Amino acid sequence: MDLLLHFRAFVRVAELGGFSAAARALNTSQPAVSRQVADLEARLGARLLHRSSTGVSLTEEGRVFLDAARQALDAADGALGAVGARRGEVSGEVRLGTPLAFGRLHVVPRLPALLERHPGLSIDLVLGDAFGDLVQEGLDATIRIGVVTDPGLILRRIGLTRRVTVASPAYLARAGIPEHPGDLTGHACLRFAGLSTGDVWSFERGGEVVRVPVSGRFRASASDAVRTAVLAGMGVFVAPVWLFGPEIASGEVVTLLEDWAPPAMPIQVATSSRRQVPPRVRAVTEHLAAEFRLDPLLTDYGLG
Repeated sequence: MDLLLHFRAFVRVAELGGFSAAARALNTSQPAVSRQVADLEARLGARLLHRSSTGVSLTEEGRVFLDAARQALDAADGALGAVGARRGEVSGEVRLGTPLAFGRLHVVPRLPALLERHPGLSIDLVLGDAFGDLVQEGLDATIRIGVVTDPGLILRRIGLTRRVTVASPAYLARAGIPEHPGDLTGHACLRFAGLSTGDVWSFERGGEVVRVPVSGRFRASASDAVRTAVLAGMGVFVAPVWLFGPEIASGEVVTLLEDWAPPAMPIQVATSSRRQVPPRVRAVTEHLAAEFRLDPLLTDYGLG
């Protein structure tokens, strides 16, 4: 029995909540994963999973074994990666989470150079604007933008984005140009459900801070949808500069309230404090950090 293979199958089933999802993640068949978990249970002499028509759940023995299996896999990955790391090589799959628009615009274009440098490395990119538990979602790491307060995460800052207030020329021609943050109460403000600040936008000028409650007829849970709404002339939005870099440069989107800056947001890679960080994950983090340092949209230099 290949214990590591069986450990990995069990961990993915536990994290993803089913055999079919685990099989897709492992690029194998559902019967193969089911057989590996059954063989592992037989070897241990204990049932690890409750199986039902609606999915699987961990038994008490399964909860205990899950932590031990993760530690064993992390240790094995570290041991296998140590030799390659000495030669500057890493291998294996990194399951990386990222916000939807940020991943599409700024992560995917930077992956070819990384994969060319490390032929044994592969990336499973999980895009979405809702953040869950890294371990439960089977992620090795995730990119978080903004303040993160989860004590179960280890954070490394790899960039910083300032934010700007934007609208399209067509919208401004209809609604007028706001001169002060307080003027936004009379505008159609586009709202992104992923913001921790909700429907209150903050602006700073010198030592002065203004908080403005905003409203509008459009709200979305995906940053890509709000981006499209801005380009369609539906209203005003406070956006990270990386979301509209080319459009701001071309004039397709106009920046407003230039003297009033919304607070900048850190760009961070988060890993679980419960797991070791394998060399392959460190290689991805180092690559993105080096790339972002060269991009004025992803540092504290803004658009200037």
